[in-house]
Amino acid sequence: MTAVTDQGPDHGHGPDHGAEDDGTGVRGHDGRRWDDGLIARRAEAAEAAQEHAEDRRTAQDDDAAETQVEAYGLPGGPLRPRLDALRELVGLSRARLDGDTLAEAGRVLDEAAARQRLSSRHTVVAVAGATGSGKSTLFNALAGVQISETGLRRPTTSAPIACSWTDGAAGLLDRLAIPGRLRRRPVQGGTAVDEALQGLVLVDLPDHDSAATGHRDQVDRVLALVDAVIWVVDPEKYADAALHERYLRPLAGHAEISFVVLNQIDRLSGEAADLVLDDLRRLLDEDGIAVGEHGDPGATVMSLSALTGAGVGDLRELLGRFVQSRTAAARRLSADVDAAAARLRPVYVAEGRPGLGERAREQFTDRLAEAVGAAAAGQAAEREWRRNAGRACGTPWLRLWRWYESTRQLGGLDLMAQALAPPEEELTARQRVEQAVRTLADDAVGGLPTPWAQAVREAAVNGAQGLPEALDELSRTAAAGGGGRSRGGSTDTGPVPAGPGGPITADGRGKRGSVPGGRGSAPVTGALASRGARPPRPAWWPAAVLAQASMTLLQIFGGLWLLGQIVGVLEPGLLTPALLMLAGVVGGPLVEWACAAAARGPARRYGQEAERRLREAAAGCGRARVLDPVAAELARYREVRERYVAVTEFSTTGG
Repeated sequence: MTAVTDQGPDHGHGPDHGAEDDGTGVRGHDGRRWDDGLIARRAEAAEAAQEHAEDRRTAQDDDAAETQVEAYGLPGGPLRPRLDALRELVGLSRARLDGDTLAEAGRVLDEAAARQRLSSRHTVVAVAGATGSGKSTLFNALAGVQISETGLRRPTTSAPIACSWTDGAAGLLDRLAIPGRLRRRPVQGGTAVDEALQGLVLVDLPDHDSAATGHRDQVDRVLALVDAVIWVVDPEKYADAALHERYLRPLAGHAEISFVVLNQIDRLSGEAADLVLDDLRRLLDEDGIAVGEHGDPGATVMSLSALTGAGVGDLRELLGRFVQSRTAAARRLSADVDAAAARLRPVYVAEGRPGLGERAREQFTDRLAEAVGAAAAGQAAEREWRRNAGRACGTPWLRLWRWYESTRQLGGLDLMAQALAPPEEELTARQRVEQAVRTLADDAVGGLPTPWAQAVREAAVNGAQGLPEALDELSRTAAAGGGGRSRGGSTDTGPVPAGPGGPITADGRGKRGSVPGGRGSAPVTGALASRGARPPRPAWWPAAVLAQASMTLLQIFGGLWLLGQIVGVLEPGLLTPALLMLAGVVGGPLVEWACAAAARGPARRYGQEAERRLREAAAGCGRARVLDPVAAELARYREVRERYVAVTEFSTTGG
């Protein structure tokens, strides 16, 4: 193409004088491209194809180099056990905590696993800042070449741009979703600083305060994946609330991987620059960010001018030492674990010492025993034992009188009235069981975090739904299955009579009359069954019965003798038959009194044994239905609490 010489002034109708073809279109001496239509479009297509080929070659070279880069392992150190503990913690908590609560911890585990599979020789550092802060200028100054576009037009950076000092970072850049056309290489002069920067991957981010929502989303996405961040602020907006509240304050735990750079100090005098830098440190302290001064761990805070180059060399040296330590990724992951653990603290850390003490267990057993009327049943069993002793060892005449009195009471309807538990007592028994469960749950969840307290209460309530029925069945089994001889010659066999708190019945499946406090039931069966059975007799009862029978025979023999003398059948002699009859009359009550005195001890032990069996049945039922599930939930909480302690125990950032 022949250059056109314009003899007159340039009115914008043709190319500049001396324009030349550079292979990608016609450019003038001022560097502006001359677009003449078809030729320019062909040149642009050729340029795009060449750029695409270069991107493919760059990606292939990076992939080839990536295969020779060792993966980011965690040999030793506290990070691996913390990640393992966090993984176990999440697994143990999925059934008790909702997905939103565990989402951040799951994201940290996923990102940690992804980072561990990638290069350990590279450190990814993002350059972030607000509009006009000069972050792109600083990015170019660190790279030593014009990579990121700078200028007055805003926003200048619309997509993340990466600059890698060495090969093998393709996997890391793919993770950041940075395309090949936005991956660059810096200018290296072979100095010691350049050697120290080997392994650095620098990423220029869009403005975090950009009016374009997509730009802010890209910033948030990349910041969650990089190993370190350089925050670039300027003297005008270093105190911007959006920067401190949206980024710096939530990332306070990431201070060790943060650089806060006050740019554009060339616009300030020396004293003004120091005042602004001090005020910046004050704001960072209010944000909770530890500033690393005098060798202390924390954020690096410094001032520089990316435009003039003042302080840029110091930053390059700091970055070199930071990259060569190869600890940035581990520090970032550790800080992420700290942040996740801090969010989970309210659902794992209890205020007090939750659990079930021995006193709470005993009180629960006492309440269940009271609900089933264990004490009243023992007293009734004792009375029944003494009544049977009186029947067996009492005088026939007294037994006949008692039988006569019982027949006068309308066929024994009073017995039925005693056996029928009023609905009020029945309802009270169920209420006592429910109250016992509620009190136990309250004692168990004291100080527990809300999710685990709710799990403990649910376990207690679920067990309480079948507790009255189970109490009835197990207490009936205990009452009917106890055996063996006790002190005083009595045996332990026999059912437990009904008590006023709701009788223990012969039916344990929730039928009518089966449940202490059952809904709409009349507990009759157990009382009738207990009335129909007799307590065991001690070994001395046959001798007492024989003695009582002898006294009765003496009375009968003496009476018949006297009758025979009266009618004249026998010879007169009143003294002997009168003495025999008197001995029988007096001896019978004496034998009955002696038997009653001898029966007190065995009867008391029989009643205590009946109460003990019923109490143990109630305790075993409550333990299986309520105590064990509650204890299991508390054990599960203690296990996850131990895992949580393991997550936070080896924190390197003080989180």
